[in-house]
Formats: sequence, C-alpha cells, structure tokens
Amino acid sequence: MKHTISVLVENRFGAFDRIATMFSGKGFNIDSISIGETEISDLSRMTLVTRGPNQIIEQIVKQLNRLIDTIKVVDLTDQPRVERELALMTVSYHKGQRAEIMDICDIFRGSVVDINNKSIMIEVTGPPDKIDAAINVLMPFGIIEIARSGTVALKRGEQTKIKKEYSNVN
Repeated sequence: MKHTISVLVENRFGAFDRIATMFSGKGFNIDSISIGETEISDLSRMTLVTRGPNQIIEQIVKQLNRLIDTIKVVDLTDQPRVERELALMTVSYHKGQRAEIMDICDIFRGSVVDINNKSIMIEVTGPPDKIDAAINVLMPFGIIEIARSGTVALKRGEQTKIKKEYSNVN
C-alpha cells in the first residue's frame, strides 16, 4: 500500500542525509520525496511517499521520530489531505497534431510552457493520479522527456500552529 508521510525537520545540514540513510539502512524505498522551507525558516517539511504494509510504515514513523532533527512525523495516508505534484512533459508532434495536444493540455488544466517545430513542453499540476492520467493520454504522441516534482501534501482542516509546537521543543 502507498503511504504519504509528512516530516517536519529542523533546517540543518545533514537532516536529509540522516533520513535517506535511515530508509536505505532499513531497506525501505522512497517513491517520491519533496522538501522545502515552511513558514518558519528554521524548519523544513519533507513529504515522503513510500510503499509497504502498515506494520512496516509504523516502524518507519517510529524510526523517523528518533532522528535528532525531527520535530514531527505524520502518516497522512488515512487522513483527509490535499496532495499536489508538478510535471513538465516534452511531447513530440507532427503536422496537424498540435491542436489536439493543446486540447488535451486544456482538459488537464495544463499550460504550454515551451514550443518549437517538433515538440511542446507542457506543465501539469494536481494530484498524482491526474499527472499519471495526463501522461497516459499523451504517451501515444511520443513523450520525449518527463520531470516530476514529487508529491507535496498537507492535512486538511484545522491545524495546530507549528510556531507554538516548535517553541515548546526548543
């Protein structure tokens, strides 16, 4: 089963390495990872997507909580959440196909970000399933290259303020 895990870490040198080393040392694979600063410049939020049975994911969460730079770990899998991903796709086209590709781009609420005589670069954002669907529809035209950002996710609804939690930790 696929799991989405949010990890709040101190924005320090080596924090990412410790998490990556923990995953590789335990034999866990990371399907997707996205990292960025939060509203507090001293903290970064990592969104990890991994696969495994619930017992293994519980073990991952416990191991992540033990790392020195970790502030908070939440398995968002069974919680209401908003997930987004960005994909850039370069799609080849032949004479007469450009309009059809641009229509598909519109259907997925994508944007054309570059175009030349032989290819169109499209940007699509949304849940990972939407990105997968766009790729599947564009595949017959000939996808030359794809770059995906990895999933970012936040729990829906009322949230506790990180500042309050973080100030209690330090």
